[in-house]
This record gives sequence, C-alpha cells and structure tokens, in this order.
Amino acid sequence: MRTMIMKEAASFLIPYRCDICNGYSDIEKSTGYLDSLYRRVYSGERGFHICSRCLLGIVPKSCDKRWFTCLSNPLDEDEYNDLTLFMPFEYSGVVDKALPRVKFDNRREIARLFGILLGEIIRQEGITADLIVPVPLSEQRFRERGFNQAEEIAYPVSVICSIPMGNNALFRTRNTGRQSDIRDTAMRAVNMSGAFEVSSEWDITGLRILLIDDVATTGNTLRECAVELYGNGAADVLCCAFSGNRQLKNDEPF
Repeated sequence: MRTMIMKEAASFLIPYRCDICNGYSDIEKSTGYLDSLYRRVYSGERGFHICSRCLLGIVPKSCDKRWFTCLSNPLDEDEYNDLTLFMPFEYSGVVDKALPRVKFDNRREIARLFGILLGEIIRQEGITADLIVPVPLSEQRFRERGFNQAEEIAYPVSVICSIPMGNNALFRTRNTGRQSDIRDTAMRAVNMSGAFEVSSEWDITGLRILLIDDVATTGNTLRECAVELYGNGAADVLCCAFSGNRQLKNDEPF
C-alpha cells in the first residue's frame, strides 16, 4: 500500500514522458482498456506511456480500407501475385514518428503498444490462423537492436487472439541491406530474394499462417517470407503489417 502511494506521488511530482513525442503523458489514469489488455498480455504493470495527442493520432483505417495486394506492383507472371495484405494503420503522422523510434532508438515499449492495438483489431475482424510467424531479423541486426520489432508486435496479437506463435519458425539466411535505404523497387525485390528459410524444427504442412511485420512498403519482404512458407507446405498465408502507405485496395478477405 505504501509503495503504491509513493508511486502515485512520484508520478504526480515527476510526470511520465510520452514514449512517442517525449511530451508529458497527461492520460496515465485514462487508458483503462489499454491497461487491461497490457496486463493480460504481460501480466504486470503497464510498460508504455503515451499522451492524449499521440493516442488520438493512432487511428485505424475504416474496415473496407485495410485490405491490399501484398506487392504494391504485382506482376502478372508471378504465381504469388494474389497474396493478400492486411494493414490497418497508415504510415503517417504519429505512426510515422513512432516506428523509427522503435528501430533506431530501441523503444520496444512502442512496438508492444502497437502489437496490442493490432491484436485487438485482428480479434474484432475475426481473422483466425493456426500459427503466427513474425518476419525475422538477421542475427547481426538482432544483436545490434537487442530485439525483433516484428516479434514484439506479433506477441500481443498471439495472446489476444489465442493463436500460437512460432517466433523461430522462419529465419534469415543472410544479413540483407535495409529496405528503407533502397529506392528502386526492382532492387528491393533482389535484396530480399531467397533471404528466408523455414526452420527444420518446424512442420508447417497444412497450417494457415498469419505473417506479421511492422511496415509494408513494396511488400517484397512479406512476399519472400510467404513464398518460403508456401514452399514448405503452408495451406494459406495472410500477410499482415501494422502500417504502410498503400493506396491500392484489395477487398478479398483471408
């Protein structure tokens, strides 16, 4: 009891800073639903702090504008050109500011918050699968960052939607260059070609897989992962990214 009182006094005297904008978090006691989801997922105290301005800026797109083709420029001769991408948030505004902080400032708590938001939307959409697979980082990038942002986003989705997660089902065979550093669409595809393999410890034959990443731009990373999953027997793969900047819409549900 005394510890709780001291914590409340400290938060009043020294307000928390918003994880995204670094301004004062003015809604620490007004995020009850997010708090309950966080405690359910992580079985502990809230690990994120956000201000009202940033929270109000993380608004999902309407239900009919969340479905896309995986590739921004699908090719007729590509046998996987009908891959579907579920992407409920725009990569703009608050999200545009927040996701680089996850990758380059090691703000894992932002990825966890986004995973909770994504998980609740997927649950509401009624999307189901047999296994969740996060897009993997290379060993070098993992050592640099200390965590995989796609895995941090995928874990809350797994818990909220009661879908098992295979965080080591897929791995990178090489350290690819950053997609964000490559402007040319064709070179992005070359950069990702053959970069993923399914672990020999996993049998995914016949499984419906929800493949999760943080951002989708051209869609080449998700496509290469999906091709490898299909090549190892997956029955269906739904590509999912928390956000992106797509305009082309595909209304076919998973």
